[in-house]
Amino acid sequence: MTTRVTPQSTPGPSRRAFLRGAAGTTAAAGLALTAGVGLATPAAAYGWSRTLQQGMSGADVTELQIRVGGWAASSASRTYVAWDGSFGPATADAVRRFQSAYGLTADGVAGPATHNVLNSLESGDGSTAHFEFGEFQSKDGTGFGGGRVGASEVKENIRRLMYKLEAVRKKAGNSAITINSGFRSVAHNSSVGGASNSMHVYGTAADIVVAGHSTLQTYRIAETCGFSGLEAYTHSWQHCDSRVQYPSYGSGSWWWESGTV
Repeated sequence: MTTRVTPQSTPGPSRRAFLRGAAGTTAAAGLALTAGVGLATPAAAYGWSRTLQQGMSGADVTELQIRVGGWAASSASRTYVAWDGSFGPATADAVRRFQSAYGLTADGVAGPATHNVLNSLESGDGSTAHFEFGEFQSKDGTGFGGGRVGASEVKENIRRLMYKLEAVRKKAGNSAITINSGFRSVAHNSSVGGASNSMHVYGTAADIVVAGHSTLQTYRIAETCGFSGLEAYTHSWQHCDSRVQYPSYGSGSWWWESGTV
């Protein structure tokens, strides 16, 4: 099962508009999620209470791993940052890549400066700076309901997916990303011909288009972002999912349809 979070307060709408329009800049420390249970109300900035470094463990380490999950590798690699709450070498390397990308000292230690940038990628409803939950809801009007897991679990899976997509966006030069398909209810997935156990019905997958980038270019970026499911780049969209990180969903094997490119 996934670790859930409790949102608490809502920022003004201008912040979302500013973040969506900002290219190549890091917003001031933003508003997002605090540790807890549930996903029913708006969010406040995550309360990082300590500097995190290799050898530590805890719920805050898990949250860090979620947020740097898209920085799993510097080149095409079948690897990911585990959401296990244990700060090991893979987490440290991902933190270094994140820090370098955002102009911070790349020491692999998540202190106040890193926390501020991490929180600038949050949004008040629990989503992220450049993505909204509405973009990922099932297109048959069921929201996050009707999938193979409950709506709150779907929403948390989407949140984790958003942070990987924030990394894709950053690596693509802050290019806008269109979500062609996110979560699908079982009924909607069937109606569009999706596989019966598609990662879309769990909220762990998205079909995306990155502005100014071919699907091949997007595929290559995604190979560095901890995605274990990548559909062939011969389509007009790129499917990305994190199937290996959800073994209980029944698709625990790597699937890069076009191989390593």
